[in-house]
Amino acid sequence: MQTRFTISTNGPGLYEFTRDVAAWCRDAGGDGLLTLFVQHTSCSLLIQENADPDVQRDLRAYFDRLVPPSDDPSMSYLHHVQEGPDDMPAHIKAAMLPVNLQIPVSAGRLALGTWQGIYLFEHRRAPHHRHVAAHFAG
Repeated sequence: MQTRFTISTNGPGLYEFTRDVAAWCRDAGGDGLLTLFVQHTSCSLLIQENADPDVQRDLRAYFDRLVPPSDDPSMSYLHHVQEGPDDMPAHIKAAMLPVNLQIPVSAGRLALGTWQGIYLFEHRRAPHHRHVAAHFAG
């Protein structure tokens, strides 16, 4: 069984879409394995804490510090800069972070921990409509 989720973003940050995925898995029912795959090269997927929003803020701040925009002097070695100062750093972040996830499903329920949520991590500044392909194999 397959579907595709669309996540609208408004710039850099973590966008939780656990509820949408959980509802689809409930409808699918049964036991199996869910695979999620983001169909873009400048964002990532994460399973991360969903209780304290400071976790998302700190993750974003960490990766922005680790990989600053291409107009930062420390990034002067980059060549792919035609699409804006956030584009190549977004590709670097997506290369460092997962672009697919696998989650066990038991009786139609995601086997996530108490504080875990599924996030799209947007690395670009402009709003986007991101697509995540989902495959449930029971």
